[in-house]
Amino acid sequence: MALISWFRENGRDLPWRRTRDPWRILVSEVMLQQIQVVRAIPFYERFLERFPTVETLSAAPLAEAIRAWGDLGRYRRVANLHRTARIVVEEHDGRIPADPDVLVKLPGIGPYTAGAVACFAFERDVRKLVPRSSL
Repeated sequence: MALISWFRENGRDLPWRRTRDPWRILVSEVMLQQIQVVRAIPFYERFLERFPTVETLSAAPLAEAIRAWGDLGRYRRVANLHRTARIVVEEHDGRIPADPDVLVKLPGIGPYTAGAVACFAFERDVRKLVPRSSL
């Protein structure tokens, strides 16, 4: 409980912490792979302004997704996210899977990202999803 109290008083207010939307959380986790939080925030907001749902990204050409990704770099990530969006729409009825074993089969999603999406979007217990040595 002390940790929760400390966080409430000292934790950073980040846009992806204000949502349980699996799409928004997935976008944040992909963007935050080896990118500083402060650098990712404006890109996250602009990207989701253009692609507020998995369906909007799925329907867009890859070139448009890359333009919206902007100068964040690491363009393989946006290409994988674009492929993931198409798979989610075509094979999962537009719903981000809650099961981390399904998530890790999507392009560019490893165990950590799958665990984070399952935890933050679906309130799954991350200790059961990520090996202890990874925490």
